[in-house]
Amino acid sequence: MEIFKTTFDMQAWSKNQKLKNKIICLVPTMGYLHKGHLSLIEKGKQYSDKIVLSIFVNPTQFGENEDLDSYPVDLQNDLAHAEKLNVDAVFLPTRQEMYKKNYQTYVELTNLPDHLCGISRPVHFKGVATIVTKLFNIVTPDIAVFGQKDYQQLQVIKQMVQDLNFNIKIIGAPIIREHDGLAMSSRNTYLTKAQRKSGLCLSIAIGKAKQMIKDKEMSTKTIIKKIEDYIGKVENAKIDYISFSDPVTLDNVKVIKGKILLALAVKIGKTRLIDNAVIDPQDLI
Repeated sequence: MEIFKTTFDMQAWSKNQKLKNKIICLVPTMGYLHKGHLSLIEKGKQYSDKIVLSIFVNPTQFGENEDLDSYPVDLQNDLAHAEKLNVDAVFLPTRQEMYKKNYQTYVELTNLPDHLCGISRPVHFKGVATIVTKLFNIVTPDIAVFGQKDYQQLQVIKQMVQDLNFNIKIIGAPIIREHDGLAMSSRNTYLTKAQRKSGLCLSIAIGKAKQMIKDKEMSTKTIIKKIEDYIGKVENAKIDYISFSDPVTLDNVKVIKGKILLALAVKIGKTRLIDNAVIDPQDLI
């Protein structure tokens, strides 16, 4: 496994692999790897010859009073996981490498970020689109894998790739959950034992919504009210949003007529957790 810390070295490696007709897959991460990240690597192996893992805590996707300075880091463990999974290259740049002095170029979408997480995190997706564009230009992958837990991020990247004519296949990998249903996240480490128990309210809420849809309740307003009532009684839980949306445009949906995205964000103490499910009423019959 090779480790590259500069754009020049990473680009040279990728160029050499392309000369050998190797298919490169990029798995972008902010590190502190868990089984969810590892599943992205395994997914990428199915479609490629070479796996590049990037580890970079991107400052431009964090807003004021968010957890940039406290975001968990365990590089030694990350590299051990990468080596165990036979990752071919790790791109490990510094902030100075990615955002040099007088940096002033950003990538921004005009519609998709104005939903869900983008409402309470207004700078987030501008930072995501920018760093992913930079990684695509540096690694020049043929394929990139992103987790569906960050569903809005996945849709933003798919749209960006289409709009900017990147010749890259974007693959979404399923949410990986703990044994009790909590969606895996690096931020789960912030939770106390009691808060972690409270965090289960997100996946439980999704289950309650599915049951209501199975029972032929198709009004999203009614379902959201039931979920709000449930989460409102959970200790340490404060709802950011609960939304039923079109799975592609992320526009709000009032009446369920087909596949629909249920997405929610809830603060457990000071930790913001997200979860989602694409629900097809036909699957619940």
